[in-house]
Amino acid sequence: MPVREALDFLLAAARAVDGVEEVDTLAANGRVLAVDQVSGLNVPSADNTQMDGYAVRAADCASGSATLRIAQRIPAGTVGQKLEPGTAARIFTGALIPEGADAVVMQEQCEADGDQVTVKHTPQPGEWIRRTGEDIVAGSVILPAGTRLRGQELGLAASVGVARLPVRRRVRVAVFFTGDELAMPGEPLAPGAIYNSNRFTLRGLLENLGCEISDYGIVPDSLQATRDTLRAAAAQHDLIITSGGVSVGEEDHIKPAVEAEGRLNMWQIAVKPGKPLAFGEVHRDGQGSAFFLGLPGNPVSSFITFLLFVRPFLLRLQGVTGAAAPKAIPLRADFDWTKPDRRNEFLRARINDAGGLDLFPNQGSGVLTSTVWADGLIDNPPGQAIAKGDIVRFIPFASLQY
Repeated sequence: MPVREALDFLLAAARAVDGVEEVDTLAANGRVLAVDQVSGLNVPSADNTQMDGYAVRAADCASGSATLRIAQRIPAGTVGQKLEPGTAARIFTGALIPEGADAVVMQEQCEADGDQVTVKHTPQPGEWIRRTGEDIVAGSVILPAGTRLRGQELGLAASVGVARLPVRRRVRVAVFFTGDELAMPGEPLAPGAIYNSNRFTLRGLLENLGCEISDYGIVPDSLQATRDTLRAAAAQHDLIITSGGVSVGEEDHIKPAVEAEGRLNMWQIAVKPGKPLAFGEVHRDGQGSAFFLGLPGNPVSSFITFLLFVRPFLLRLQGVTGAAAPKAIPLRADFDWTKPDRRNEFLRARINDAGGLDLFPNQGSGVLTSTVWADGLIDNPPGQAIAKGDIVRFIPFASLQY
């Protein structure tokens, strides 16, 4: 199945988890908003100054060099008196504009001498004034349901006085890893064994997305053990993610185990690295089913298929309504790629000092160092050669891992 078609299939199948909880705005980072947030006030709540300077009547300063009496001083957080003709108010950033004033002149354009100021500028009405409701109008939706909350969204909510936010519950994800050759760091490495790097990579990515994770560890290479773990994981989780065992070898038990405990809806995608990606459902006893995503065992394949497919799927489960597909930017290739694959390739590349892209020399699916060296992935269409100077589609890791 082509990459775009596979992603569309996944996103169409995803359904947002039920359950809403209210959390402190300070604790809502990374959560997904469940209800539209409507502002109860205007921001700014009243006209105020953008600058330190002098509040004036523009008509009093039409000469370009007017001398006015400084009648008052207005720091932020205080309310000034009505400004009389022929006077100015010393005013500070954020302070309310006094009645009668219609402009602010920045202090760099003024010269103060005792209780007088000479305004060496011809201001226009409204100059350096933030108007009431200029940013937010009372009654408007400031954050729609389905928004994934970041620092800026939390700041926006706080700016209108929202102390608590209704968010969807966290997605519950079970993970396990298949392969009798797998060992954990700290254990002795037997002949033919490898350390289970995928456990660390996938858990880190899931933590970045704010999931509740249950880690079932390394499951023995047997059909019964795989089925037992799938059943246990399905009981309490929204999604099961596995790594390894999704090929067609005699020791690859994921596919028959999922088919025995539920159904497989998609298997094998025209993507390199990462062809054996499985998607389906595992039944619960009389209680619906948990989604299933089986990732390849090769560490780069597992990493890339998570970013391209699992992350967008998880965002949909979390209730995110905006664009979930990875976004690419056009950048110049500073290399030649003369032997393209018939599948959609995702090449590890890094932005160089000249603003172009350098390619990691070894694009193998087991070369995990490429994922640390690179800044992102080049989305290269099937059969597409790349010549130095070509513009390619580049997906930064920074947009994929949080």
